[in-house]
Amino acid sequence: MLLDENNVDDDFLSAMSDVTPLSPSDKVTITQADKTLAQQLKRQALTRHIDQANNYLSTEVTRFVKPDDLLSFKQDGVQAGVFKNLRLGKYAIEGVLNLQQTSFDKARQRLFDAIHSNQQKGVRCLLIKHGRGAQSKPIAAYLKSLVNQWLEQMPEVIAFHSAQIHHGGNASLYVLLKKSDQHKAHNKELHRKNSLVKTRF
Repeated sequence: MLLDENNVDDDFLSAMSDVTPLSPSDKVTITQADKTLAQQLKRQALTRHIDQANNYLSTEVTRFVKPDDLLSFKQDGVQAGVFKNLRLGKYAIEGVLNLQQTSFDKARQRLFDAIHSNQQKGVRCLLIKHGRGAQSKPIAAYLKSLVNQWLEQMPEVIAFHSAQIHHGGNASLYVLLKKSDQHKAHNKELHRKNSLVKTRF
């Protein structure tokens, strides 16, 4: 059966009679700022994905601590005076990470990300709040045990110690981070300039 082209055109026009074309004002304009924001969000998502894939922190506790235990650690080469000042809370706290009431997966990733990002920014001393975990089930001090274990696994962490009472006591830790390469280069340049000044005089 042959269709009458004129009838087809009439039917189409009739069906589309209540459709109005878009006016110029109905068009969505994507500004450069929108593009830049989209690119930033994409980069951040990619960075998070890479960090999660590279997260080498253990997923099981191998050494449990008690809620009131004092935690203490330092890498070889950390001077006694530096460690004493950390223990006494004499270093300026440049960042705080609160992991209390945080799930295992989130705590593991947030700690990993915070240590890496702060060390790269040149931050030297962090305060990490892990809580005592006296009431945690099924194991007391579960998160505290994990944080203690995780920090020892990270090469960026050169020392940590339970905080003074006014900073949370045994529920918190002072964490000393290794100097970033950029920070080392800056200090080296300052030392070189100071040496030149002394030589002149």
